[in-house]
Amino acid sequence: MNLPVWIARRYFFSRKKRSFISWLSILSMLGVGVGTMTLVVVLSVFNGMEELNRQMFKTFEADMTVSPRQGKRFMAPPALLNRLQQVSGVQFITSVAQDNALARYAHAQTVIKLKGVDDNYLQRQQLDSSMLEGRLLLQGDGVNYAIVADGVRNDLSISPVDILTPLEVLYPESGQSFSVLNPDAFNRESLTVSGIFFIESKYDNFVLSPLAVARSLFEYQPNEVTGLEIQLLPGTNEDAVKQALQAVVGDKLDVKSRDDLNIDLYRAIYVEKLFVALTLSFIILVASINIFFSLSMLVIEKKADIRILFALGATKTMVRRIFLTEGAIIALVGAFTGLALGVLICLAQEQYGFIRMGTVSSIIDAYPVRLDTRDIVMTGLLAIIMTILTSWFPAQRATKVV
Repeated sequence: MNLPVWIARRYFFSRKKRSFISWLSILSMLGVGVGTMTLVVVLSVFNGMEELNRQMFKTFEADMTVSPRQGKRFMAPPALLNRLQQVSGVQFITSVAQDNALARYAHAQTVIKLKGVDDNYLQRQQLDSSMLEGRLLLQGDGVNYAIVADGVRNDLSISPVDILTPLEVLYPESGQSFSVLNPDAFNRESLTVSGIFFIESKYDNFVLSPLAVARSLFEYQPNEVTGLEIQLLPGTNEDAVKQALQAVVGDKLDVKSRDDLNIDLYRAIYVEKLFVALTLSFIILVASINIFFSLSMLVIEKKADIRILFALGATKTMVRRIFLTEGAIIALVGAFTGLALGVLICLAQEQYGFIRMGTVSSIIDAYPVRLDTRDIVMTGLLAIIMTILTSWFPAQRATKVV
């Protein structure tokens, strides 16, 4: 066996009686373990939150969205739609006309975001798992239907069972002076509510309607839209398709992925994750400083042993390796114990969800977690590097014992 490793193991594991230095070493190891475990768990929670947001956005937003770089609407003639449809990986193209409007139901009213979509929107089957009441229906038997968000339902006290009370949508008419007292100042459309959906508060003011209704209300031309939502085939390379779509639409239109539309949220999650990781790293740093003090006192305690080793022919390198190995033992045992506990806690939370969100309005019961191999490796390396660096100075001091 390697002599420095054997001596270091004897110092750490084979003490006949526990001294203050021994307990300090154990506390240092526990500190490294707790810090490592906490960092793994917290990073996994942030990963889970990011994944949860992606899943929520996936139930409402398309894989790719084409929008104008200037203004809020553009012409999408059939020729453009055909060219986009021919791009490899494209499954559905949905024309969208969207804007804010005023909704009235019985004696209540509220501001909504009206989203007019064409016939293939429901074929995307995104809202299937988000329906609370009613059914997914936009047109049938010559009747125009609306699918409203739960927030709109609550504001207007809408009942999908009541087919006699229409949802009236108003939008300012162009060319008219705006006045709430002027009945001709608004375009009006009446819709029958067919269903209620709920995803999260971001979409609580949406109302889905047929595209023709929205165009008529907003006074759009037949091929005029505010955006094109493109759904891709499963397994498609999104980056490659995004570049191909951008080449088709040209410079006046912009193609954005689902992540691009929510880049501010993901950036905020990343920044918060970074600062929390830095904060928790100080716990590992404090534990590493404890290792520094415990090894420094161990060097003082083992001065006689060090002199004997030098007398027997030991080199400074060998003595330095003994105390570096001692620090490495503390680091590795603490780091790997912390990593193992952190991974087990995350797996248990993912499987059983024993830590609850604690809010009634939450769309999930327990905190979401997602283990990322890169976070685990980074945390382990961080703990080991910090502790080994703090072990260097006491090991170097041991070589100067005479």
